[in-house]
Amino acid sequence: MEKRLFGSTGQQFPILSFGAQRIVDEHNCTEEEAIQIVNRAIDEGITYFDTAPSYSNGQSEERLGKALALQNRRHEVWIATKTHDRTRDGSLKLLEASLKRLQTDHVDEWRLHNIMTMEELDQCFAKGGALEALLEAKEQGLIKHISISGHTNPRVQLEAIERYAFDSALVALSAADHLVYSFAHEFLPKAIEKGVAIIGMKVMALGKLAPWYAKALQYTFSLPVSTAIVGMESMAQLEQNLAIAKSFKPMTDLEQLAFLKEIMHLANPDVLRWKSIDWVSGEWYVRE
Repeated sequence: MEKRLFGSTGQQFPILSFGAQRIVDEHNCTEEEAIQIVNRAIDEGITYFDTAPSYSNGQSEERLGKALALQNRRHEVWIATKTHDRTRDGSLKLLEASLKRLQTDHVDEWRLHNIMTMEELDQCFAKGGALEALLEAKEQGLIKHISISGHTNPRVQLEAIERYAFDSALVALSAADHLVYSFAHEFLPKAIEKGVAIIGMKVMALGKLAPWYAKALQYTFSLPVSTAIVGMESMAQLEQNLAIAKSFKPMTDLEQLAFLKEIMHLANPDVLRWKSIDWVSGEWYVRE
């Protein structure tokens, strides 16, 4: 697989990375299957693994940690996890629990999870806010890099990277996302200018792009991203994604335009639910 630089960190990762949200009972993946899938991914060169404490109440982290510990593979991978709490104290408690579930003394990357609004960003940057936790954890060696994620409004993440030199940003970069509040148009140029590593997500638009599976992956890989995470709940999905990534050739501008025209009808609230502020209603991080 093609490898790319990860922002200004000096690290390199394959274009395909592992979204661990789906290696859980909720997605009909058993613990035994999860362990097999994770180890197969590492065997095939995938080294970047994304998870969060909110994914199935910690089961995603737990299974990833177990898969790595059983064959002593923690040193082979980069683990990114998150805090959905907007306060210092709450975030530090989340990190403590994450480290236990992941069976590690540190994570390579810790991110502010899905900052949707300027108000949330302000909460994180305020006195006693989550950013204090990230800075303290880095000073203590519990984390190595500081990140932020966002699905909804690229202007929020643009403001974030103006306020602080985040090492990376995980943002929605499916072809469908290109058509509404486009991170590709609004966020990527400034992030690249600042040396921020960009991780693409929502590649399949919660399954809505499945009929164009290979094209959807090809589109996101063709963007100036460092890598793209894809959720995988079965060995068959992993093998399919590996095959597409290994044979990847960048889309031309004309091919991108033709694909966007083909899927333009998906640019609606029923499909792009994460673009709406209504998505924050209730416990978004549990439903995500």
